[in-house]
Amino acid sequence: MDEEYDVIVLGTGLKECILSGLLSVDGLKVLHMDRNDYYGGDSTSLNLNQLWKRFRGEDKPPAHLGASRDYNVDMVPKFMMANGTLVRTLIHTDVTKYLSFKAVDGSYVFSKGKIYKVPATDMEALKSPLMGLFEKRRARNFFIYVQDYNEADPKTHQGLDLTRVTTRELIAKYGLSEDTVDFIGHALALHRDDRYLDEPALDTVKRMKLYAESLARFQGGSPYIYPLYGLGELPQGFARLSAVYGGTYMLNKPECKVEFDMEGKVCGVTSEGETAKCKKVVCDPSYLPNKVRKIGRVVRAIAIMSHPIPNTNESHSVQIILPQKQLGRRSDMYVFCCSYTHNVAPRGKFIAFVSAEAETDNPQSELKPGLDLLGSVDEIFYDIYDRYEPVNEPSLDNCFVSTSYDATTHFETTVTDVLNMYTMITGKTVDLSVDLSAASAAEEY
Repeated sequence: MDEEYDVIVLGTGLKECILSGLLSVDGLKVLHMDRNDYYGGDSTSLNLNQLWKRFRGEDKPPAHLGASRDYNVDMVPKFMMANGTLVRTLIHTDVTKYLSFKAVDGSYVFSKGKIYKVPATDMEALKSPLMGLFEKRRARNFFIYVQDYNEADPKTHQGLDLTRVTTRELIAKYGLSEDTVDFIGHALALHRDDRYLDEPALDTVKRMKLYAESLARFQGGSPYIYPLYGLGELPQGFARLSAVYGGTYMLNKPECKVEFDMEGKVCGVTSEGETAKCKKVVCDPSYLPNKVRKIGRVVRAIAIMSHPIPNTNESHSVQIILPQKQLGRRSDMYVFCCSYTHNVAPRGKFIAFVSAEAETDNPQSELKPGLDLLGSVDEIFYDIYDRYEPVNEPSLDNCFVSTSYDATTHFETTVTDVLNMYTMITGKTVDLSVDLSAASAAEEY
């Protein structure tokens, strides 16, 4: 281990693995270490025995749940936008060859106590029971504006500068009701709270276009895709990529201690009495706790069920977004369900997650609106973890720390953090203008 590396990456969470892959492809000499004996860090997938051990101590799971190895339960469950940044990153790095994807059946939104399919095209909007007749016309006009909008072509802007006009002002032009605004902002544009209303509208329009383009890719019921066997496949795919380009992996390395020189710059990492020298360190918050601050808590329920979520058209994989305003909260709640059709549970079993940012001292009870949508459950577990963000100045200490995973059930925020870190580390941006059809062979099978 006594060698010198350009970068040492600590932790094999998804963010760290993507960075390790990108940096290795760039020709940097990378050493990747993890204190655990498994890949994935906080974003790992557990089989049934591991799930039981983590949440129930030493008990054995009941036999009626099926074989342990048939379960792949994600600790940070998230879907991927079919045209989104993560898929582009997978194609850019060719990691798609290690993975198989399948489209997600449905995307739903909670409104006035019920769940509705998210209308994502002007035709669906016309059929949707979410809106009355006149509201549908107004929404359709807005959708058409967004579909036709092209940042580079001022003729499509209809005289509006979306870098200055706020989302609230743009929506007011179309006279949309609060409930319509709720589902557009949270279920299509995937904002986590209502701050976006007073920010420039360009970001929301781009997010809506991404949703529509992703939906069009598979002609399916949602814009999302998800890997067979769960998200634990992703860190391993990027780990393989890094190894192909000469990266070195070491799991089960206890007490990875980051070493600093007299100027406070990182100079190496020590584990088991050996020190590997390096110029830069990339890690999750648990490896450098004195360089991060707590920014909140995520509370998540994990339920094993024998049926799909009611009122979702028997969908075997589905996302439901519960906008904050519908619940009287400050941030959204998310329900995520997948099943044996994505090879994450035995036949006939479904795994549902309800996630939110904790806003009270009794976070479990906050999840009630989401849990109420699930129907009967066979088993339920609760996970609560703190979220951290870095407070250090990487230009001074050469330490690049990722932000903890949030409560959202999609990957856009995660990959934004990764790409920003990549730019800070290398001074370059990742070229994501890829041929998206390169991923389709693996996905449609």
